[in-house]
Amino acid sequence: MKRVLMLALLGLFSVGMLSGCNTVAGAGKDMQKAGEKVEDKAGDCSDGKC
Repeated sequence: MKRVLMLALLGLFSVGMLSGCNTVAGAGKDMQKAGEKVEDKAGDCSDGKC
């Protein structure tokens, strides 16, 4: 019984870690896109005409 419980907990932990990696990767992509927008806007305003 202890072995089954340990395997179940290990399985849940593994699934949690894998889903967390996908979430962090998605957040990183969103932050990168936001940074690109800021860079584009800064480039547009570099000549003083915003």
